Amino acid sequence: MTATCALDIGCRYNIFIYNQNLPTTMSHQPHNHLEQWLADEAAAQKHFDAGPGPGVASPEQIAGKTGLEMMRAMLHGDLPFAPIAKTLDFMLISIDKGHAVFQGTPGPQHFNPLGTVHGGWFATLLDSALGCAVHTMMPPGRGYTTADLSVKLVKAITPKVQRVRAIGQVVHCGRQLATAEARLVGPDGTLYAHASTACLVFEMPGQ
Repeated sequence: MTATCALDIGCRYNIFIYNQNLPTTMSHQPHNHLEQWLADEAAAQKHFDAGPGPGVASPEQIAGKTGLEMMRAMLHGDLPFAPIAKTLDFMLISIDKGHAVFQGTPGPQHFNPLGTVHGGWFATLLDSALGCAVHTMMPPGRGYTTADLSVKLVKAITPKVQRVRAIGQVVHCGRQLATAEARLVGPDGTLYAHASTACLVFEMPGQ
């Protein structure tokens, strides 16, 4: 027997002994964040209930504000939030520069004929996270519009799923083009979809 072979057998034997000593109760199950997500949702809902509700901010309300300032004002209930959020049961949960998180409550009203959540609902949450992440990068007087949206659905959302989050992150933001990526996940870390976008950036009319 060569030294290399003996060493290999010894290593495998040691690994076997080590594995035998591992706790039998070790779990590889991911942590479920549902309780924290529900608490975050309740906190955000208080701000929305105290604010102006769904609608569109007036030019006077957003004059001189950066995109990040506008999104933070919306989250704090100082500006109206997008009506589509109320229609499709989702809300803004957190916002930061280049980053946006929306939380949605899937229900029977969102089902397709097969009894799972319609792909359009997936896409709307992802598009919202992508667009608002880009919005946070806009200086005063600059705007954007979605030029391309690519969504990949990797797992169905069934009635058992209580909440999902769309987490958007800017990849690049230039003077004319911005790109971003997003993931749609459950509180246990399950990935349901991912998406990417390209947005045109421009000077807002009248600015």
